[in-house]
Amino acid sequence: MKRLTKKNLSDTDFSRVAELLTGGFKSTLIVVAGDFMLDRYISGDVERISPEAPVPVIRFREERLVAGGAGNVAANLVGLGVNVFAAGSVGDDIHGWALLDLPLFKKIDHSALLPLGPTTVKTRLLGSGRQQMLRLDMEEKISPSDAEAAMLLSEVSGAVSAGAKLIIISDYGKGCCSPELCRGLIALARKKGVSVWVDPKKSDWESYRGASLITPNIKELSAAAGHPLRNDDEEITAAAISMIKKYGIENILVTRSERGATLIEGDTATHIPVWAVEVYDVSGAGDTMIAVAAAFAAEGLQLREAVKLANAASQVVIGKIGTYSISAAELLDVISERSISVSSKVLTEAEAVKLRAIWRNAGERVIFTNGCFDIIHAGHIDSLSAAKSLGDRLIVGLNSDASVRRLKGDSRPVNGEASRAKVLAALEAVDAVVVFEEDTPEELLSRLRPDVIAKGGDYRPEEVAGREYAEEIVILPLTDGFSTTSVIERSRGV
Repeated sequence: MKRLTKKNLSDTDFSRVAELLTGGFKSTLIVVAGDFMLDRYISGDVERISPEAPVPVIRFREERLVAGGAGNVAANLVGLGVNVFAAGSVGDDIHGWALLDLPLFKKIDHSALLPLGPTTVKTRLLGSGRQQMLRLDMEEKISPSDAEAAMLLSEVSGAVSAGAKLIIISDYGKGCCSPELCRGLIALARKKGVSVWVDPKKSDWESYRGASLITPNIKELSAAAGHPLRNDDEEITAAAISMIKKYGIENILVTRSERGATLIEGDTATHIPVWAVEVYDVSGAGDTMIAVAAAFAAEGLQLREAVKLANAASQVVIGKIGTYSISAAELLDVISERSISVSSKVLTEAEAVKLRAIWRNAGERVIFTNGCFDIIHAGHIDSLSAAKSLGDRLIVGLNSDASVRRLKGDSRPVNGEASRAKVLAALEAVDAVVVFEEDTPEELLSRLRPDVIAKGGDYRPEEVAGREYAEEIVILPLTDGFSTTSVIERSRGV
């Protein structure tokens, strides 16, 4: 049994993930089949109790409409840049029209959404910004007829023939995902050679027999197993393995709230812990989990790595109010923070150039500064913080030991380049450190091409080495009373 920690992705995996999140999903097509719903959030301020009954009075402030159910799965995929073919049900009514009018549906193919009944609507009343006070559900469970199920299967078959790499069945128990439709979709996927993933609501998993992956939470796994389960590694693993054998399922991903998630592949379990985050709302976290994992798995990432990324995305979502779909830029930012450790901030020139391209594709503004940074003092901290404030990412060019000796004399540097780079990398303002051998960073800048070069001191912009390789030059003021030379002299009693 393997327990994943917050260890870094490998360099290769990070590069592939970053590539996908900066436009690499543009040719990926995934089918989302199931119950498409509308989530309404009505929020206001609670300042008094009603004189008519002992209930709070909410003074209306705003209404927010988002896609729910299978629609939220689709929204998360669209947020990553994935193409979506939607198949399922949505009502031909005012709520269905509002759902289809959301920006999301202008980016997906929803030609296979059938009006099987009224649109399912979940209305949540929020007081004081984030406190959910009441939920009102409007629903009528209607399953597709044989003819309607056959029509949906035909549409999905066409999407798979057009290149869809994976089918997600988002079963919210509202009627669309009838046993006949689920079995038909799984048989179709098997015949076409694509994976089919299921987010289940039924306690009888016979409808999902033969699925590639099922993503129950603890309550859903307990219902399928027929008895309550403790949120315990061994108990969850044993129950999931039993279900895999009983229903011919390839893999099960169990979402476990504060215990993270457990992925069971055959008889092997991998436990993925959660990060320390403030939880506001778990609504839609399961949708995010299955959507993000499916997107990366469809593009060839190992299932464990895809689930690891999905877990990161779901941690972002539970920190938001209400149903929320993650964007590619948000996930890239989270993965960058979690996967680049202090030591891996120290990059080769080639790695820095590649990372610069990733940041550029994500629309981030990159700042460059350079120096010897022999003994870090308050003046350096002020300068680096000021440089970082000019944009989103800060790359520091660091003179090598040989370069420092040529510039400062044989008694310098006091600290070697590896130590200097490690100290710089530990600073919050610094996103990357690159050691260069030349006396100036001009050659490095010719390949790095940052948006801004920030230089401290009394330079004039036309004197800055490599200035032609940046859009802007910014001269930063020095902090009075601090210099490496004066620090060294004081330490020697001079």
